[in-house]
Amino acid sequence: MAANETHTNASAGHKLGQLIGDWFEEHFVLPLLTSVADGLRLYLDHRFRVRAARGEKILWNDEDGNSVDYDFVMELRGSDKARGVPVAFFECFWRRGARHSKDKARDDSGKLAPMRDIHPTARFLGIVAAGDFTQPARQLVLSREIDLFYVPKDKVVAAFSALGMQMDYSDNAPEEEKQRLARDFAGHLTGKVKRKAADKLRGLLGKPAIHTYLDRVRAALGATPQEIRFLARHDSAARVFETIPDATAFLKKPDFDFSEPTETYLYQITYSDGAEFERQVASLEHLRQLHEQTDILASHMASL
Repeated sequence: MAANETHTNASAGHKLGQLIGDWFEEHFVLPLLTSVADGLRLYLDHRFRVRAARGEKILWNDEDGNSVDYDFVMELRGSDKARGVPVAFFECFWRRGARHSKDKARDDSGKLAPMRDIHPTARFLGIVAAGDFTQPARQLVLSREIDLFYVPKDKVVAAFSALGMQMDYSDNAPEEEKQRLARDFAGHLTGKVKRKAADKLRGLLGKPAIHTYLDRVRAALGATPQEIRFLARHDSAARVFETIPDATAFLKKPDFDFSEPTETYLYQITYSDGAEFERQVASLEHLRQLHEQTDILASHMASL
């Protein structure tokens, strides 16, 4: 196949996938999370709203200071003008085929998991996935204690089919057919159709499935701290050796230098749902900041 044919093939499939992915994010996931955020009086950040408190992307730093882009973040005391305390992070996506499902599971869960170790208030980490997402990929997400709301591909196909729209094709379909399908789909994908397709999808999934998911988010955010522990640590100056025999000799009669110890603090929480948070910080001020966030969330949930 010529290079330009390969590019056209990839472009047709990518265009259709982008259309469905954008529809899924804006018309299914966004209303789903908005209903939770509104009920809990939380600020939901997403790319469909303009926010003075950030740029175009929804960026939060990981423990190494790297900026990570998320699809949705729920915040306590957040507003258009000021960033709040993060309480939940979400990723969402659509996949037409099963290929590389495990890579996608690894990438998205890898983005979410660090937030649990940074913010004591990051009580819910979730992925909302639609399409052909394999069982091993789903298990990988769950094994990392990331919540998963899975929407099977056939239900998405059925939602559009009910409106007379074709959105899927066989892997060996001719390129002309894929291009025609992408053009027809884009031409009929009006705002009204997007809303109707989302309503159809919610109907196919059923209210119990949706309500169960919403309850999982609420339950995680509502879990209360049952035990809070503060530990102060004093570490000696490092003893450094250039050879193994020297290090071995030291351990026979160790003599650590505590004349100018390094002081660190450990913050530990055990929640009512069995989850735990632990983070070591270098100052009392940072320890106070972490605990203040915990206090804010607990007080907020108790007031609902």
